Amino acid sequence: MTPRILYEAIGFLLGIVFGSFLNVCISRLPRHESVVHPRSRCPQCGASIRWFDNIPILSWLLLRGRCRDCHQRIPLRYPLVELATGIWFAIQAARLYTVIHFYFYDPTHSAPSSYAPLAIIANLAVTILGFLLIGLIVMDWQTGLLPNTFTLTGIAIGLFLICIQAIFLGPTEDQVVLTRPIHITSAGATTNPGNVFLTGPEALIGGRFLAVVGVVLLLLTIRWLYGAVRHQEGLGLGDVKLLAMIAAFLGFWPAILSLFLGSFAASLYAVTLLARRRAGAFTKLAFGSFLAAAGLFAAQFGDRIIDSYSQLLR
Repeated sequence: MTPRILYEAIGFLLGIVFGSFLNVCISRLPRHESVVHPRSRCPQCGASIRWFDNIPILSWLLLRGRCRDCHQRIPLRYPLVELATGIWFAIQAARLYTVIHFYFYDPTHSAPSSYAPLAIIANLAVTILGFLLIGLIVMDWQTGLLPNTFTLTGIAIGLFLICIQAIFLGPTEDQVVLTRPIHITSAGATTNPGNVFLTGPEALIGGRFLAVVGVVLLLLTIRWLYGAVRHQEGLGLGDVKLLAMIAAFLGFWPAILSLFLGSFAASLYAVTLLARRRAGAFTKLAFGSFLAAAGLFAAQFGDRIIDSYSQLLR
């Protein structure tokens, strides 16, 4: 079997390439520019970037962070975004290795290999979500904008992938059964313990659509209440669409976990700014950046945290 390190290496290389494209999106989408034309150019002097100066991370290091033509500094954001995307892809490639090894090479597991596509598609979904969230973190922090090209397109991709997952569900997997009390009328008699209320695909797809609608209604309610009390906008619609995108990929409770962690981190940052007198009570924060970062955390660790919390409530 192919070693894990090869999966991680290929994932990292693919990630930095996608990270380079992500930098183009970060630079152009908030300004409503095409990400295809014109070619990449220096933001200072406008000179086209040569192909050998456009190698992710390496070119920035070789050029010592300066443009070859005008010698102005190239922001550190460029290699950092490429590196972050590369690391995210490498992590997901390692998880892909685990899935493939579990379903096809581990003789001790009991799950049939036909379930493997479900896990592989879920892995792909988390990879795509990470790409989108890394871009949104930077875009919101720099410009205060969360472009629809990422958020609305992300919602569509997330829901599309959950529909693809539904195709590979087993005959009774994830179905919802309504149970009713069993009444024994005579010795040896049996009764039907329940009826199928939703098939697996219906429950999976319907549940994810409801997750998106649920978080949207929740944030719109919070937005309305804040406006009614403070008489100003406290939550942008971009933040609503961002959380809906997280719900489309991960589900309702991971999205709520993202909201909680993002709000907590943003509050800590706001308190720090207030304590250092670098902000006032009405200073706007890039809440979308905190929400997107929390979404990355939820994508990686959310299931374990939610499962652990649910165990405590039992």
